[in-house]
Amino acid sequence: MATSTVMQTVLATPVPSGLVKNRSRVSNLFSATYVPRLRGTASKRVQCSKLDDQIKKLAEPSSTPKPKGSTKFLDLFAFSGPAPERINGRLAMIGFVAAMAVELSKGQDLSYQISNGGVSWFLGTSILLSVASLIPLFKGVSAESKSDGVMTSDAEMWNGRFAMLGLVALACTEYVSGGTLL
Repeated sequence: MATSTVMQTVLATPVPSGLVKNRSRVSNLFSATYVPRLRGTASKRVQCSKLDDQIKKLAEPSSTPKPKGSTKFLDLFAFSGPAPERINGRLAMIGFVAAMAVELSKGQDLSYQISNGGVSWFLGTSILLSVASLIPLFKGVSAESKSDGVMTSDAEMWNGRFAMLGLVALACTEYVSGGTLL
């Protein structure tokens, strides 16, 4: 800190114009201050990498964000890809809620619901939800990028897993008991 104060004092002290022999354009503008000149062979360069990175980011034209994952069909439907478990979980959530709603309202068990028109509803819902789930994945938008607060992608995955287990448990319970769950 003392060095900084001494340097500011030295640089702020005016130098008489008679002592400066080789006056540059800058010293003509500011005759009360001393402006040192470097020799022709000497050069100094001060560089700040943090500032340079920020300038480069500002200078680059902003483009659309690149997808974080692959948008290829085989990559999306791979064993550990984003599509299979997410789509199956969404179908299980809708299937479990629909099965329980029909069972509560009409008193029909799961096997009766499937045999009396449930297959066509299942196929239609499966196709619609699969296409609706795949469109954002083909565009490169992941569920993780859109999740915040309570509605996270992890919560959706766990709800889908519980719905799959619930649907299987409902079918097994109705099969063993021979009637509706409720």
